[in-house]
Amino acid sequence: MTKSFRIAPSILSADFARLGEEVKTVIAGGADWIHFDVMDNHYVPNLTFGPMVCQALKPHAKTPAGEAIPIDVHLMISPVDPLAAAFADAGADLISFHPDASGHVHRSIQAIKSKGVKAGLVFNPAESLDVLAWTLEDIDLILIMSVNPGFGGQSFIDSALRKIEQARKLIDASGKDIRLEVDGGIKADNIRRVADAGADTFVAGSAIFGKPDYKAVIDQMRLALA
Repeated sequence: MTKSFRIAPSILSADFARLGEEVKTVIAGGADWIHFDVMDNHYVPNLTFGPMVCQALKPHAKTPAGEAIPIDVHLMISPVDPLAAAFADAGADLISFHPDASGHVHRSIQAIKSKGVKAGLVFNPAESLDVLAWTLEDIDLILIMSVNPGFGGQSFIDSALRKIEQARKLIDASGKDIRLEVDGGIKADNIRRVADAGADTFVAGSAIFGKPDYKAVIDQMRLALA
């Protein structure tokens, strides 16, 4: 199935002292989604931000013409359900979580969707996709981690390409409209390989926010995808 590509800059690598301005600038530069990497210093060895930051940034997540840009929340937390509900209330449009961080994966998916928010599942580099056999009909997004979660600026793990290919086959066989997102080490020089493996949505943090011209980087990524 042919699907338009989405580039989702991760604010994990943005200037935290200027987050509202950073979100506006990266959207003006061509971002399709804004990605939140939420970490709890428990499931992963880092601590980032909570629902209040999402609520504060929601009004800034608009194009210069006023069109709303989706807020894509990746929960690296355990337990999942309380903060998933809080992020939904704070304005998240998509919320993804790790199956091994939830005691009851289906219940967590249902809790997110009951809030009118799209739900996704996230898979670490060494984690099997087996749970998709029981959940694919209920989700809107699959996120493949191409680094170990916890910190930005890591290098892409090449074995993730095989997992992306597996996930793409499952999605295509299901006939469902499910986004296939990849997070970790995405840059202009490897985004085409990741797309060729089957991904349609790309999270990039330091590759965008670590450069002086966000639009130039996003344009390079689009050129590689063209």
